[in-house]
Amino acid sequence: MAVPSAHEFHWQNLARLPNGRVYHTLSEVGGQMYMLGGCDAAGRPCSAVDLYSPEEDRWISAAPMSTPRAGAAVAVLGKQLLVVGGVGADQSPLKVVEIYNTEEGRWRKRSALREALMGVSITVKDGRALAVGGMGADLLPRSILQQYDLRKDVWALLPPMPTPRYDANTHLLANKLYVAGGRHCKRPVKAFEVYDTEMRSWTTLPTMPCKRSYGGIIWDPDGRLCLLGGLRQGGGHQSSKFTKNVNIFDSNQGCWLKSDETLAMKTKRADFAAAWLRGRMIVAGGLGHEPTALDTVEAFHPQKKKWESLAPMAFPRCSTSFIVIRERLLVVGGVNQVPSSANEILYIKEEEYL
Repeated sequence: MAVPSAHEFHWQNLARLPNGRVYHTLSEVGGQMYMLGGCDAAGRPCSAVDLYSPEEDRWISAAPMSTPRAGAAVAVLGKQLLVVGGVGADQSPLKVVEIYNTEEGRWRKRSALREALMGVSITVKDGRALAVGGMGADLLPRSILQQYDLRKDVWALLPPMPTPRYDANTHLLANKLYVAGGRHCKRPVKAFEVYDTEMRSWTTLPTMPCKRSYGGIIWDPDGRLCLLGGLRQGGGHQSSKFTKNVNIFDSNQGCWLKSDETLAMKTKRADFAAAWLRGRMIVAGGLGHEPTALDTVEAFHPQKKKWESLAPMAFPRCSTSFIVIRERLLVVGGVNQVPSSANEILYIKEEEYL
């Protein structure tokens, strides 16, 4: 299938955020985008919830959460948003769970987690949320796997992961829940494991080729996990270094591709937006090795087998939140010395941007 050429991609500035914010969580329900919590310019977690309306290109304030939090895990359960864990106003992990009904516009408290956690990874399988790992108040990672039943309002314990960690990447393929990387006491881990939701058992997969943090992670439609750039951890007393390397795991073959089968990005970067869009891997912004916030954007062309530069973002920034809606990439907020209120969308020139 032909993919769009580099010159067809175009950025559009959208309505700016009500205020600069970082470490918020984006979710989409019914074509509307919700931005939940995050930290303000003073670094304080907030309870604000803002709804972005694509049709009107404007932000609308929604009912705030009862608990200020940043870095929360959010699961979409039908027309409802389940908000789990994160960091509270006192900079400690949270056990409070609440749910927002997008049709009613109101919040309700739900059964709390068994313990306060931050850095939880969450996904949805058959209408139930699966919450993986996290870091407790003692700053140690957890191996816990919890399943939330909305109808019963109950958290059930499932078999724990072999490797404790937080801030892991989770991805569901059929009945398999893949858990890649993450952190252990602030250091990245190479662990890669998969949970079979039918057999209720874990399998350890070949470890990630290197320890990296703040990299991009993309799952393509063919079931391949792509690890992009980031900070590669040095051995011994060596410092971490920015990288542009790409590593790919083929879930069908059960192995990592050889280095000569992958192509590095054009630019070393970390803490950037990364998404699969119109048949291409896209990376945008992030932190360069200077280190400075980047506005550069590149996309991998699968037929030409090379990375190509796209038009840059209007606002250089890292630590953005991003989401693909209607085959368009929205990049929201982030940081460039201070929290950013920028809101930009990447789309194909021949189309209307929303």
